[in-house]
Amino acid sequence: MLDRVFNPEGKSLTPMRGFKYSSWSPLGCDANGRCLLAALTMDNRLTIHANLNRLQWVQLVDLTELYGERLLEAGYRLCKADTPCGELGDFPEFQRRHSMQAPVRMEWSGICTTQQVKHNNECRDVGSVLLAVLFENGNIAVWQFQLPFLGKESITSCNTIESGISSPSVLSWWEYEHNNRKMSGLIVGSAYGPVKIIPVNLKAVKGYFTLRQPVVLWQEMDQLPVHSIKCIPLYHPYQKCSCSLVVAARGPYVFWCLLLISKAGLNVHNSHVTGLHSLPIVSMTADKQNGTVYTCSSDGKVRQLIPIFTDVALKFEHQLIKLSEVFGCVRTHGIAVSPCGAYLAVITTEGMANGLHPVNKNYQVQFVTLKTFEEAAAQLLESSVQNLFRQVDLTDLVRWKILKDKHIPQFLQEALDKKIESCGSTYFWRFKLFLLRILYQSMQKTPSEVTWKPSHEDAKILISDSPGMGSTEDDQEEGTSKQASKQNLGDTGKGVDIDDTAEDSLHQSSDSGGREPMVEKLLEIQAQIDAVEMHLTREHMKRVLGEVYLHTWITENTSIPTRGVCDFLMSDDGYDDRTARVLIGHILKKMNKQTFPEHCSLCKEILPFTDRKQAVCSNGHIWLRCFLTYQSCQSLVYRRCLLHDSIARHPTPEDPEWIKRLLQGPCTFCDSPVF
Repeated sequence: MLDRVFNPEGKSLTPMRGFKYSSWSPLGCDANGRCLLAALTMDNRLTIHANLNRLQWVQLVDLTELYGERLLEAGYRLCKADTPCGELGDFPEFQRRHSMQAPVRMEWSGICTTQQVKHNNECRDVGSVLLAVLFENGNIAVWQFQLPFLGKESITSCNTIESGISSPSVLSWWEYEHNNRKMSGLIVGSAYGPVKIIPVNLKAVKGYFTLRQPVVLWQEMDQLPVHSIKCIPLYHPYQKCSCSLVVAARGPYVFWCLLLISKAGLNVHNSHVTGLHSLPIVSMTADKQNGTVYTCSSDGKVRQLIPIFTDVALKFEHQLIKLSEVFGCVRTHGIAVSPCGAYLAVITTEGMANGLHPVNKNYQVQFVTLKTFEEAAAQLLESSVQNLFRQVDLTDLVRWKILKDKHIPQFLQEALDKKIESCGSTYFWRFKLFLLRILYQSMQKTPSEVTWKPSHEDAKILISDSPGMGSTEDDQEEGTSKQASKQNLGDTGKGVDIDDTAEDSLHQSSDSGGREPMVEKLLEIQAQIDAVEMHLTREHMKRVLGEVYLHTWITENTSIPTRGVCDFLMSDDGYDDRTARVLIGHILKKMNKQTFPEHCSLCKEILPFTDRKQAVCSNGHIWLRCFLTYQSCQSLVYRRCLLHDSIARHPTPEDPEWIKRLLQGPCTFCDSPVF
């Protein structure tokens, strides 16, 4: 009765606070194209949260409550053949019901994309993601969510699988691709030692297959608990096919298993890596780019394991990373590697000093760089992702190098120019814009104080009837100018609003003595930034016009200022793009001399398309333009990209599907999602 999990209503002890475990979904699962967070609290409540607005987390669904309702409807039986359940007053029955509802771990699968046929025979891609929840009794609930996940209404199905594992401790998805056929399963580890793969039958997801029966990877009950499991897809250079590497932390050892599908069937090679740590492994992470595995024990030692393929299986080369040489004497509690392998994050506390443990624990997250600037730049240039936002850890390494050296390395400039000339992908133009903006920022005078910290000066204003107690006009003007300068510095620190900060930078550079050279340098960089932004704008305008041409009839009025975009593209005599000219010619023929201009919602005057960022009517009313559709945002509510680069409007119910699809896109300048 004193147990706070079994009897939360007893009120004998304070409620349990904190989290047992958390799991991030893949990118692209919420309404903004970002990650969902599954959180398991200390009182066994599993919830899903989303970052819908900037720095605001919202709980979308409580899966513990929904799963409890499903079990109640089924009479706490997995199938009808099961024996009827006993009374709740019987303590063994109470334990049984508790163990089938108490989650141990939960993990997200990769995003599954299927085609859904609509009633008009039109096909559309529908994304879904699976969340596997492991319970204390060994059962696994597999939830299927339709993307973007909005809440309870996005739940497609929930199936329960019996794993047969006693005292389960950890869970991971096994996803394998062979001959363009995707296979999936669930790897379950036990506190007693065994590890096996459970088949997952995805009937609702086309193109996915599973195992015919469970595969035991390790069956010995050696009392070495499985702490963590990672599954890494690799390419076997000798067998010339894809393979799957499963690594698990078992005590101080690392258990590995290589799964390979051949004509003979599924080949399984397994072994243990010993001699890594003298204490049990407390955390393990893996870089899925190259298969490198990192383990750590509580004594501050991190091991890097690099898999090397042999003719039959593989072997590991491992080396020690001594955190004490970087952070001093510390205890480690967990590690994680960034998505592209640029950083290793380590949770540390103070270690022993003079043979004594510290009185208080101060938890810190430390970052260790795993790649050099040259490696990060080469990976960005050869990336198959072609999205700066998804490689933000690599761009951070490049950013710090440019801020430190105050110039872009020559080899990177030449390699980027060759990429732009050879393929002309907008990704390389966005990468070039990123480099130029950081270079511009590095040329500016460093602010004397940290811009994000609140000022400790007394900013209170005393309101009094006596005119002598108030501040003078000069003081007010001085305070306003100080506040404006701080705002400009804050914007500059984010790498945005470069046009607004150019004048301040010129004044700052003149104070430092080298006015003329610095002014010319800043103006030259600003001109390059404007040219790259204009190129990216024109490329996106061509895409928008292509959507307009494909989805409109003759003389149909869309809410997109089509004629204004066409005139804006052709207004520059130096811009000669044959594709744009042909596309505009077809659109103008389809418009049949109609202009369909936008009108100001305040005075009904025409809004001319003279600027890609804003629209100004003849009466001086200014409206910001949406960078995704180039419509004027004539409302008080709009969205901004994560780096505050651009403005975008919200979709409306009367918008057609193709406009809603355009509004779901990322920022055309920095690839960031839009809030």
